[in-house]
Amino acid sequence: MIRVHGTSVALDGEGVLLRGPSGCGKSDLALRLIDQGARLVADDQTELSLDGGDISMTAPATIAGQIEVRGLGLVRVPSVAAAPLRMVVDLVPSAAVERMPEPSACVLLGRSVPLLALAPFEASVAAKLRLALRAAPLVAR
Repeated sequence: MIRVHGTSVALDGEGVLLRGPSGCGKSDLALRLIDQGARLVADDQTELSLDGGDISMTAPATIAGQIEVRGLGLVRVPSVAAAPLRMVVDLVPSAAVERMPEPSACVLLGRSVPLLALAPFEASVAAKLRLALRAAPLVAR
């Protein structure tokens, strides 16, 4: 098991790990996804472990089911105990998002996982993430 700095959510049971420096918008994007039906796995710290052929994402026990909402503090939100990691999203400034990127992947726990770079505060980011997640099995599974 490894612990990574990132917020994770499950969209229709498929896990997405949002990475980036503190204050970049991980929790904000997760909150918008949760508002659209996603479930929180973990906020800020996500534990990754191998589960058969998948990487499983879970929350450390001390933060399970909670997300930090700037201006409100720690809030309980709809969550799941675990989700299989299907995609990693690096949150970057808009100028750093390539217009036509080549498929990319990162390696976690010896497994290749599709990797995207998205700007967290663009209005379309949730739709882009859902589209990419539907395409992910074609990329690296």
